[in-house]
Amino acid sequence: MSNESRDNLLAHDSFISADNLEAANFNNNLNGNGNPNVNANNNVIRDYFEQSSHPIAAFFFIAFRLGALLMYLLGSIFTDNFTLVFVVTILLLAFDFWTVKNVSGRLLVGLRWWNEIQEDGSNRWVFESAHPNRKANSGDSRLFWSVLYATPVLWVLLALTALITVKASWLVIVAVALILNVANVYGYTQCDKDAKRKWATGMAAQSAFGSLGSGASGFIGKAVTSGLGNFFGSR
Repeated sequence: MSNESRDNLLAHDSFISADNLEAANFNNNLNGNGNPNVNANNNVIRDYFEQSSHPIAAFFFIAFRLGALLMYLLGSIFTDNFTLVFVVTILLLAFDFWTVKNVSGRLLVGLRWWNEIQEDGSNRWVFESAHPNRKANSGDSRLFWSVLYATPVLWVLLALTALITVKASWLVIVAVALILNVANVYGYTQCDKDAKRKWATGMAAQSAFGSLGSGASGFIGKAVTSGLGNFFGSR
């Protein structure tokens, strides 16, 4: 084979390799590996967890809620045992309720609530809140409040679906989910209102006492200065 023929063959192979590489990249894009929307979503999730002040708390805050919803919706696909789906979903809902009430709210938004039973049988709501000067993370706050309010809405839609399809046994799961989620919504809503009212009142009182103290100090200082000036002037 002549050198000219060999050069033409090599050039042809290089051209084919370049075409194959371009075709492979195109196929990857079709398969979603190069989908800009997927990459953008992955970047948003990664950026949030990198910027979050409490990424572990945020992860479990989402994981338990999402796990309960997915188990309710998809559990029957993987198993015909309704009891298993029922138990696992209720356990995930219980884990979510306890975690949100005692951990997630305290770390993500600086709030915590609980309900005490008094000796006379009455209920007493107790609210705790972090100091307003606490360094808050806006991303954590948005995630907490949006997911907290959105989850009961999803369970309401599932309740309507269970009613339309006349699935009484599945409606029991939805009822438990609504009770636990609405309890956290009510508790944190009232806790947030109590915190804003308490800190606003406290800061107003502190500002008033500060102004009064500074005014009294200035008045006393002027009186003392004037008295000493009159005393030495008379001498």
